[in-house]
Amino acid sequence: MDLRGKQIIVTGGVRGLGRAMVEKLVSLECRVAVFDVDVAGLEALQAAHRSIQCVACDVSNYEQVSAATKDFFANGGAADVLINNAGILYSEPLFKFTDDGVRLHSPESWDRVLRTNLSSVFYMTVAVVEKMITTRTKGVVVNIGSVSAAGNPGASAYSAAKAGVHALTRAWAAELGPMGIRVIAIAPGFMDTDSARAATSDTALRETIKRVPLRRLGKVDEVAAAAVAAIENDFFNGKVFELDGGLTL
Repeated sequence: MDLRGKQIIVTGGVRGLGRAMVEKLVSLECRVAVFDVDVAGLEALQAAHRSIQCVACDVSNYEQVSAATKDFFANGGAADVLINNAGILYSEPLFKFTDDGVRLHSPESWDRVLRTNLSSVFYMTVAVVEKMITTRTKGVVVNIGSVSAAGNPGASAYSAAKAGVHALTRAWAAELGPMGIRVIAIAPGFMDTDSARAATSDTALRETIKRVPLRRLGKVDEVAAAAVAAIENDFFNGKVFELDGGLTL
């Protein structure tokens, strides 16, 4: 796929990995639309890039996704690419010993992480793929997964959500491939982002870096480059592109 002039939706594109992908796509002369719940962040993004369409939407809410995508498509036709990037990093052990006894994983946090990291992928893909099919657009869906899909101790909800994202990628690739729609995933390892540093102690971060053969964290620009490469390769389908510096060797 030649990306120049293509309409691309990026969820969670205000900051972090999403912002890096947005900046890369703008540099490639794509028509970019960002769906994000951060209204102030969208306003700042719009000020920096007047060409970007900014849509305030909580993609973990089906009703908001349905209304926002309906309005978006009414003004601009189908999207060529959807990048499901929106998500949150979250760690919570299944159980923890405290002075008051055993504290179990919160069901509320479980639901929140699954809605944000997994249900949002389903909601956005259903809406966008419907438009691709009815307009006969040979598009691409890119899901941002994680190496944590293999199971990360202390992160039950996050691991389960990302494993679900990888499973959906494979299922949808087989289902939508005959209609010319590719579905792929990028699975970053430990990346140098503000959210990752906020969620990890300095000691844990140093230990993590020791486990990576390249002895460093990944860069958001490297994830953006991987996404572009996967989108541009028309025979790449149904696979998870692991970008982890060799962590999972």
